[in-house]
Order: sequence, then C-alpha cells, then structure tokens
Amino acid sequence: MSKTSTEPVRHALNGPTMGTRWQASFRAAPGFDTSRLRVALQAAVDEVDAQMSTWRPDSDLMRLNEAPVNERIALPVRLREVLALGLEIGRASGGAFDIGMGDAVAAWGFGPTEARGERIRTALAAPRRPAHEVLALEDGGVIKRAPITLDLNGIAKGYGVDRLAEVLAGLGIRDALVGIDGEMRAMGLRGDGEGWRIAVEAPDPAARAPHSILTLQDAAVATSGDYRHWVEVQGRRLSHTMDPGRGAPLAAPPASVTVVAPRCAEADAWATALMVLGAERGRVLAEAMGLNALFLIRDRGPGGVTTLGVGDLFSSAGLGTERPHRRNESTGGAADRPGLSR
Repeated sequence: MSKTSTEPVRHALNGPTMGTRWQASFRAAPGFDTSRLRVALQAAVDEVDAQMSTWRPDSDLMRLNEAPVNERIALPVRLREVLALGLEIGRASGGAFDIGMGDAVAAWGFGPTEARGERIRTALAAPRRPAHEVLALEDGGVIKRAPITLDLNGIAKGYGVDRLAEVLAGLGIRDALVGIDGEMRAMGLRGDGEGWRIAVEAPDPAARAPHSILTLQDAAVATSGDYRHWVEVQGRRLSHTMDPGRGAPLAAPPASVTVVAPRCAEADAWATALMVLGAERGRVLAEAMGLNALFLIRDRGPGGVTTLGVGDLFSSAGLGTERPHRRNESTGGAADRPGLSR
C-alpha cells in the first residue's frame, strides 16, 4: 500500500488589485481547494477597491465625495470601518494623517489625471480642516459638515491586506504571509517553525535592495517612502505624500518610515502620519503612542542613511532587534517577501 502524506503543502496565490497585485503564501492540508480560496481572496480585495477607489467613478468613496454637505450618506460596512480608523488615527496624530487630502492628491498628479497648475494653486490656497473635524459617522452613514474630498490611499491597501488575512483565517489557515505591494501581514509561522522574513527596502530609487530584515509573527508591517512614487512638476521630483498643512507634497520628508502593528491598516496609516511629521516630531509621537517605527533619514554617512528606531522592536539598533518577539526579530538570510515602499 502506498503511503499518503499528511504534511501541509505550501501554496502561493496572487491576483490584480489597486493597480498592483496581492499575494498570499500559506500552508494547507493536502487536497486543499486553492481555486475556491483564490476566488474568495480576489473577491475580498475587489470589494475594498469597489468601495474605496478614487480611480473608479462608481466607487462608494467617490459617491461620498460628490454628496452634498450636511446630508447623511449610507455607506457599506467596510468603507465605514476604514473611515472610522482613518479618523481615529487622524485625531491621534494631530492631523498628520488626514484622509481629506483628495483635492491635493489629484491636483498634484497622484490620481487619475496629470498635475495642472490651476488645480495646484487652488489646492495650495484652499482653507483646510482635518477630516476628523469635518466627517461625522452616524447610524450606518456619514455626514460631511463642510466641503471635503476624501482619499484613502494611505490606508486602503493595508485594510485590503487585513481582509486577505481574514479570509484565510476564516478557512482555517493559521500560517500565512499576505501582502499588497509593500504592505504585509504575517500569520503564525513558516513551515520550518520560524517567523516570516520581510525586507525593509533601502531607499534607493535605482535598485531594490534590503536595508534590513524583519521576522514577523502575527503582526503587520507597512513602509511609506519618498523614492518609489513621485511626479515631476516643473523639473522637480515630488513625493506622493501630502503635507496636510500646505496642500502640497512634503518638502523634506524622511527617506522612509516603517511601522509594525497588529493590523496592516494601522501600520499603513501610521507610516504615513510619521512620514508627514518627520523624524523628530514623528519619534516623539511614536514614543507617546507606543508604536514600533523605523525612520530612515538621508545623510552622507555609510549607505547614505541614518536609522532612528522607536519601540522595543527597533530602538536598540535602529534596525530591529535579535530578541525573540511575537512581532519582530532581525534576521539574516533572504526575505520571504520584500516589504516594498509605497
């Protein structure tokens, strides 16, 4: 009689979403129906995109953007969850994370249309109140107390990653690594009993090389940087991250900020907030909030960057420590997935 292996089998799935691709690496029992799982994972991220995209005129977010002031707009539960978290982190960050920057994002060419001088001037001159002072979530809907254009690019991908993890967990998969672009979430352990290794990318626009390696277990990581997504306006290369105080791209941001958190949506939003605040103010807030964050700051030293680590996971060496932890430990070797910057 032939023996049938009962050892879990490693699988890797991926698909399109939000202008990039989602990935899922996991182990499951022999005979597991990956086709059913692929459909469920794709449906989860498609739902996020349909509700939160600014590139789709029929999305629920665009419907909210076009709605009149002081009218209650009914919204689906996923979008309400992301709006609530975005407003919460907006308050906690003093407005550094602001989901109400949609007009500036579009004006500077980071949306579906190219940058235009007239729209840029309008965005620069527009009076601004942070979204957490303008939006009110009430009875399954949202009310805009003043004109505002919302953009969820600083949190939606992270939320999409969390949805991938929820789908896997719902089908009984405990050990997996899921991601969308540079936002990643680790569930359980790899097949060898070790955590999932994820690279923090060096902030070099000409190459993709690791600056350091994290090992994650039951945690998420997101990196916001100035070196992958930009536009050129009048010969100047401008970062995609907006300064809520100016309605313009950040003038002198850190090269990148990486945040490790329990959920990827949280890591995503906090990475953006700390990027906006910069290394010094960001460090103070990260310490006050108990965050684990890594700032890479450009200078003329070795490798062209100085590291600034905050929290138990990063503070001892500015990279991630070697101590065992459910969320992080620095390791050598190749990464399971690169944590690429937005």
